[in-house]
Amino acid sequence: MNNFARFIVKPLGLLSFLLTGIAPSALATDIDKAACTFKGKKLYGKIQVVTSFPDVKVQEVTSFPDLKVQKVGSFPDKCGKWQMVTSFPDTKIQYVTSFPDVKVQNVTSFPGIP
Repeated sequence: MNNFARFIVKPLGLLSFLLTGIAPSALATDIDKAACTFKGKKLYGKIQVVTSFPDVKVQEVTSFPDLKVQKVGSFPDKCGKWQMVTSFPDTKIQYVTSFPDVKVQNVTSFPGIP
């Protein structure tokens, strides 16, 4: 490949990758569906919302979520069931509007990975 082709082909490939929208959301390999975890952090249990140093960055969406979340008052023992706490969390999350680790949809029933 000559020098001209190298300067044109590589940037065009990168641009097409960025325009597809694949990069910002969670990759399939990051979410363990069987264990309901993201990079080892539980996606169920006691959840604390923080503004810095989260375990997982979360974006709320209305369609095509990575995880359906049901907020419960007790027994958050299944995938997608979140009990919101202010101390001693299993996982700390930060709500973001762009570049999330996991996209979630709030539901009233049937939580979990779709």
